[in-house]
Amino acid sequence: MAEITSSPLYNADLAPVDPAKRTWTTWHIAALWVGMAVCIPTYTMAGNLIGTGMNWWQALITIFLGNVIVLIPMTLNAHPGTAYGIPFPVLLRASFGTRGANIAAVMRGIVACGWFGIQTWIGGSAIYATAALIFSFDPATAPALPVLGISAGQFFCFLLFWALNIYFIVRGMDSIKWLEALSAPFLLLVGAALIVWAYNAAHGFGPIFSQPSKFATTSEFWPVFGASLTAQVGFWATLSLNIPDFSRFAKNQRSQIIGQAIGLPPTMVLYSFVGIVATSATIVVFGEAIWDPVQLIARFNSPVLSVIALLALSIATLSTNIAANVVSPANDFANLAPRLISFKTGGIITAVIGVAMFPWKLMADPTGYIFTWLIGYGALLGPIAGIMIADYFVIRKRRLDVDALYDPTGSYSFTKGFSLAGLGAFTLAVLPNLPGFLAVTHVIAADSIPPIFHTLYNQAWFVGFALAFALYIAFRKLSKPA
Repeated sequence: MAEITSSPLYNADLAPVDPAKRTWTTWHIAALWVGMAVCIPTYTMAGNLIGTGMNWWQALITIFLGNVIVLIPMTLNAHPGTAYGIPFPVLLRASFGTRGANIAAVMRGIVACGWFGIQTWIGGSAIYATAALIFSFDPATAPALPVLGISAGQFFCFLLFWALNIYFIVRGMDSIKWLEALSAPFLLLVGAALIVWAYNAAHGFGPIFSQPSKFATTSEFWPVFGASLTAQVGFWATLSLNIPDFSRFAKNQRSQIIGQAIGLPPTMVLYSFVGIVATSATIVVFGEAIWDPVQLIARFNSPVLSVIALLALSIATLSTNIAANVVSPANDFANLAPRLISFKTGGIITAVIGVAMFPWKLMADPTGYIFTWLIGYGALLGPIAGIMIADYFVIRKRRLDVDALYDPTGSYSFTKGFSLAGLGAFTLAVLPNLPGFLAVTHVIAADSIPPIFHTLYNQAWFVGFALAFALYIAFRKLSKPA
């Protein structure tokens, strides 16, 4: 241990968790997922899919299947965290090298910064909408600030919610543990209350449940289903990588596996269903479909109800943001310079970058949110997941030398700190999805590339995962494994 603590790759936040401190039970892991899954993007998820032409049950099945699929790499990557008590960026050193791990970790971290900004924007929007009701002003008349493109009030509420996130970042992992454990039952009750309100207000489940699919043939349905399924996997592709950041605190493998299984897919489907029920009721009550719960709060026209709804939205958004979008990048940035950057410093870096990414612009177009944001970064994260799983389960047979993970000149240093096998497999697995991404982002004309590249991009996570998995094993077989 003395040699590890003196290593430049070591700090207290990245150190292996002592077995006596691995106290997270099945309930804590399940509560973690309830706290993360109950958020506004989950609430609106089914609405985004219905907007592509699906009916309500097709949307829910797509959401369920996507989350069952992503649960597989989630539990697999969680295994080494529980077995060895190590966080995500330290685990990456085994497959990408002691220095190369920073490349994959920062890619994951930057994605989290974007998600942090999106969730903070959502939380700030809820505060702004409620303030408009309480103080009786019309948000539509507020002039937009130059460059930012949002009003001063919107930006202030965004920063207010941002500061609340900073509080939990500074307080550390223990505060995150109790936040998730306490918020989970409350959020489940809020979901049940919304279903009861919607059913009573609409005198039934409303017209969305009788709305047919817009696809006339299966040939029209399958391409949209494939892209949507990829987006569902992409929604939690980030956590499927950095789940060791949490599973390192689990009491045993059973706790992390069962906790994730009962916490993730059921909650995602339940809260997507809540969104459908509530929105269907708004058609009857307000004469239009209101998928955004923040806008729904504004229609309550009751300061008391709005404050209660604000509390629920704030807790839901906060619990998601802190766990899903702060823990990983905080560790990822700390891994860049462990002696200089702590977990808290890394979390603050995350928060600052989240503001600089202008998250309100990322959320402006739901189509871009699904087909550009979710699928686009899935093309990067799928290959990383494939490499991690191939390395740990196939190449190393679940055996890691923990001391060597903190040794800059040890067996995981490979070629001057970089694993050529890991970086090569990653690069080659990303390339097939690049033309489709460039077409979707309008860097090149969509009709300038063969149709196969559009098809590959719509399944970007799966394509990248499979290619990277196979290539990494092949490259490792050709070289002497560490």
